[in-house]
This record gives sequence, structure tokens and C-alpha cells, in this order.
Amino acid sequence: PYNRSSDFFNKNIRDYEYKAIVDLALDALDYDDIVLLNAPFTQEVRDAAYMDGLRARLVPKHARLVIIWIDAASEVCRKRMEQRQSDRDTWKLTHWEQYLKTTSFEPPSSIDDPHDKHDLLLFHNSTQHEFRESMARVLPILEK
Repeated sequence: PYNRSSDFFNKNIRDYEYKAIVDLALDALDYDDIVLLNAPFTQEVRDAAYMDGLRARLVPKHARLVIIWIDAASEVCRKRMEQRQSDRDTWKLTHWEQYLKTTSFEPPSSIDDPHDKHDLLLFHNSTQHEFRESMARVLPILEK
């Protein structure tokens, strides 16, 4: 079954997929000064060594890492998964309680540098109001 949380996916696909995403992003920095990656990085974002390595790879590009943590209630996430009707969500929706046990909705505070107020940005997105407020707050930071 199509399960992006399966042992097969984690062993044979996941790391290569993330490596390709990061390599493409680093290449894109040769053409623009803002590159956004839309990927969960669920394991990596909580791994200080991985994040330090990524930051080091950004130095020659004169770029810095800004993590945007999307904060939404788990019930909202489930409803949005149901609405998008993607095959990639079938396993999660069918095994919702099991999925929730393996997923942290808490921001990765271990990588938040207290000396850099813009390294970890919280983007609240459970309602339209939260979305609009977060866009108004986060976009100017990214455009600096």
C-alpha cells in the first residue's frame, strides 16, 4: 500500500527524496535569494546535527536557514487531508490514531536559537484568520 510511513519507504525512498529536494534548493540559490522548500522534514527538523549540517551547506551560498513551522490543530489537518483526497493520505486517514502517535505537532524548540528571532517562525493555520495574520507577520521577515 501507498504508505509514506512504511519501513519500505523509509529505507528505500525517503532519504533520497529529501537529498534531492535539498540539492535542488541549494542549486536554486544560485538564481534567487529566497528558496522555499515545502516538505515536512519531520525527522530532520528535530535532529540538531542534520540542521547544523544544512546550515553549514548554506554558508557558501550566503544564505541562512529559516524554518517555518505550520501550526494547525490535528482535527484541522485530518479534515484537510480528507478534502484533498490524495492517495498519499489514505494510510494516515485509515490509521489516524496510530498516525497521531507517530507525529508531533509541537514546534521543534531544540533547534530554535534564542539569539536569532527569525530562525524558527510559527505559522498558525487552523483558521482563515490565523492564516491571514501569519502571512502578514511572516512574509516581511522572509523578504528582508
